[in-house]
Amino acid sequence: MIRLLNTRFDNNSSTTHESIILAGVAGVVAGAMSMAAGEYVSVSSQSDTEKTDLAIEKRSLEEDIEFEKNELAQIYEGRGVEPLLARQVAEQLMEHDALGAHARDDIGISESVNARPTQAALSSASTFTIGASLPLLVAWMAPLNLLIILVALFSLIFLALLGTIAARAGGASMAIGAIRVAFWGSLAMALTAAVGLLFGVVA
Repeated sequence: MIRLLNTRFDNNSSTTHESIILAGVAGVVAGAMSMAAGEYVSVSSQSDTEKTDLAIEKRSLEEDIEFEKNELAQIYEGRGVEPLLARQVAEQLMEHDALGAHARDDIGISESVNARPTQAALSSASTFTIGASLPLLVAWMAPLNLLIILVALFSLIFLALLGTIAARAGGASMAIGAIRVAFWGSLAMALTAAVGLLFGVVA
């Protein structure tokens, strides 16, 4: 009888563990798709705005190029260039690429920071997948009785690590970056747990 009960417990534990992993995988896929869709829509809107601004600028260049030269020269003067030199720079740049010069210096659009919706969506989805897969890997390896504690603990460790990497890449304080990301991550987990308890969803 004891052996039979143990066998049933092991089977139930295995089924529960597999269900958790399956739900985690589904969450990763859904989250990645959500992040990709949101990023694509957001960057597409930015791209549409840039195209509209470029069309307006192109029309202005066709209708009154002298006004556009003066406008560009005034921008350079505002940055500290002498008026005569600013006028010369504006004229030379516009002879080479009038629309490109105004896009870069007048409305702040350049090739290096041009909005790319598909690239942004793929980047967002891939980074979300990598980040979400780390706690999922812990959940797969952890025993069922310690699963929640270990996943929560390692999630905070991973968040702190990612915050450190991001801060280092941006030249900021790594300690502050780690603490900031870990704090908001723990707050998010606490709020999620509180909502679960409020609606009677207990792991």
